[in-house]
Amino acid sequence: MSFFKKFFTRNKEEDLNKGLEKTKTGFFSKISRAVAGKATVDVEVLDELENILISSDVGLDTTVKIIERIEARVARDKYINTKELNSILRDEIVQLLSENETEEMGQFTPPSAQDKPLYVLLVVGVNGVGKTTTIGKLAHQLQNEGKKVVLGAADTFRAAAVDQLEIWSKRVGCDFFSKGMNTDPAAVAYETVQYALQNDCDVAIIDTAGRLHTKINLMNELSKIRRSANKRLEGAPHDVLLVLDASPRQTAIEQAKHFTAATDVSCLALTKLDGTAKGGVAIGISDQFKIPIRYIGVGEEIDKLQVFNKIAFVESLFNGAQLK
Repeated sequence: MSFFKKFFTRNKEEDLNKGLEKTKTGFFSKISRAVAGKATVDVEVLDELENILISSDVGLDTTVKIIERIEARVARDKYINTKELNSILRDEIVQLLSENETEEMGQFTPPSAQDKPLYVLLVVGVNGVGKTTTIGKLAHQLQNEGKKVVLGAADTFRAAAVDQLEIWSKRVGCDFFSKGMNTDPAAVAYETVQYALQNDCDVAIIDTAGRLHTKINLMNELSKIRRSANKRLEGAPHDVLLVLDASPRQTAIEQAKHFTAATDVSCLALTKLDGTAKGGVAIGISDQFKIPIRYIGVGEEIDKLQVFNKIAFVESLFNGAQLK
């Protein structure tokens, strides 16, 4: 491994560790208190672990799965001491994320972009979750991978949405397409794809309205946008990325229900993980909706968007955490 590759890999690990610091500090201090004075993993320990997982926003259904699997291992192995709980919990979380089709991506360009002259990504999510910021950071990372990117401003109803996206395009140094405010989002999507094809872009990222008055309106609008993009390029959009604020969980869950009912969400981006002590939401949301997490935000800076790697995430979560 070259010096520069080692340097950037180490920086990513440090960013992830720092971003999850609040979560793992609270999580493991609670577990340590729960197992204090215990020699084995018994019913009392499992009950306390269940409460801790739920309070860390892993979610009830996902927590029950984890506890049932640990119970099965305890029953099978007959004797499990509390020091083994770390590795068992780590194994079960990795397994859950694997079952939810979370991809192992070594770069920001996803597998669905391979062998395509143009990859079209539709981005959805409510206002305030960091959607526009995530788009800008993703464009920055894709350009670092040698991709030519255009941002399409199809959120034409929210004041300043178009301007904010244009500011990000200038900051990143990528192309930008807009028809201005109060124009037809579906037409913007069509013409963004057309612009991308005409200007030899590799990736077109299309921003959409964060909120419409009803779910039916949202569903109709997103359906129109998808049809319009597909009319210009068959198969587009190739992915629909839902951006969610990692905290609080219940809000993220409600938003995920709303958007997965309105359109075919194919991947997730979780923002603001560094600002919450409840990073377990990543595990719960992925498990509940069976949608892979693709990107996570672990800081405000432009380079603090990361490709989600389930092994790295879980290793960071458990890094240095030893139960007493």
